Amino acid sequence: MVCLAVNLARVVGLRGAHRALKVFFEWLNVEQDIPHPTSIRNWLLRMGVAAMREPREHSEDWIWMVDHSNQIGPEKALVVLAIRADDLPPPGKTLKHEDLQVLTVCPGISWKREDVAVVYTELAKQYGNPRAVLTDGAVELREPVESLKNSRSDTITLQDFKHKAANFLKALLGNNERFAELNTLIGKTRSAIQQTELAHLTPPSPKSKARFMNLQATLDWAAVSLWLLDHPEAKSRQFVTAERLEEKLGWLRSFAGELALWRECQEVISRGVTFVNEQGLFCGAARRLRTTLFANLTHGVSRGLAKQLVQFVVTAERQLKPGERLPMSTEILESTFSLYKQLERQHSKGGFTSLLAGFGALLRKSTPESVRQAFSTTTLIDVKRWVKDNLGDTLRVGRKITSSFAFAL
Repeated sequence: MVCLAVNLARVVGLRGAHRALKVFFEWLNVEQDIPHPTSIRNWLLRMGVAAMREPREHSEDWIWMVDHSNQIGPEKALVVLAIRADDLPPPGKTLKHEDLQVLTVCPGISWKREDVAVVYTELAKQYGNPRAVLTDGAVELREPVESLKNSRSDTITLQDFKHKAANFLKALLGNNERFAELNTLIGKTRSAIQQTELAHLTPPSPKSKARFMNLQATLDWAAVSLWLLDHPEAKSRQFVTAERLEEKLGWLRSFAGELALWRECQEVISRGVTFVNEQGLFCGAARRLRTTLFANLTHGVSRGLAKQLVQFVVTAERQLKPGERLPMSTEILESTFSLYKQLERQHSKGGFTSLLAGFGALLRKSTPESVRQAFSTTTLIDVKRWVKDNLGDTLRVGRKITSSFAFAL
């Protein structure tokens, strides 16, 4: 029951797990006590703390993936996931959550270089200096790796391919007046058609953060809309007059040339991300990537972008030892943050809570055996101690105090 409840919670949330169990047992016409969401939460937290406390071999081939996430307020959670080089999936296969182990989840107000260096040093003492540390390129995560080289000179720093590609794309489009004009018109179009018969053609909402990592949906929308303008027989136009479509989306025609260029640049990045996710970084990766990226390119700008990405991989490749293969993508770590926000549901914008203790339980499905093992080593008292040591007073507590004070007034 514990195993079933925790696995359900990973997918549908704590209250959703309770409701799903109730529906399931009523359908089976089985009389069964249904665990309360609070019980499921406590089980999940015990599994999470146990995962972070698992004994791990002290080794020289650890690869760390590091990132931090914040929700509201100044607090950020620094997360370090790890995998042994020997445990990497074979070429052609992408990393899965269950391939990784949680070394630490550290919420904190200040994550300056020296703060991150302290965490790195402590993890190195416990598990051994890593062969590589992979980050999104943030200075406060990248530069502290130098502190590890005092005890291991061949520890290297790698940067996530997708973040680097987004930086290159930002350099191309960030100050482009036509690109800025496009985004302005898209915003006006969204407001103008989202409650009309053209609602099915509403542009995707913009990303407030990392928008140059999320252009694909916008460019796809523009391409589909341009196609519809020239194909009156399309089913998507059957309830829309040609005049209305032209009035609301006809402005896209003036961007047709730029959109073709920008889509080709996005295609270069998408090919590169797929290659790196499936193949990783290895001796000869840049040569193979060049063949992949330059195929069928028709614009000089996109060829220039491809050249930058290949050179980026060349530089990273020079750090490798013969026959070595390492990951070069943090997408799996970012998707783990998404799993955590999915678990939080409506509380994902309310600051970190004790639910952060369950982060380690999100990477792999629980089994009856893993539940028994975790519960034999980790009690609810251990969870409370972890929360007290790592979180202290949360934003939620502050809001409760403020509400009580306002009510008293």
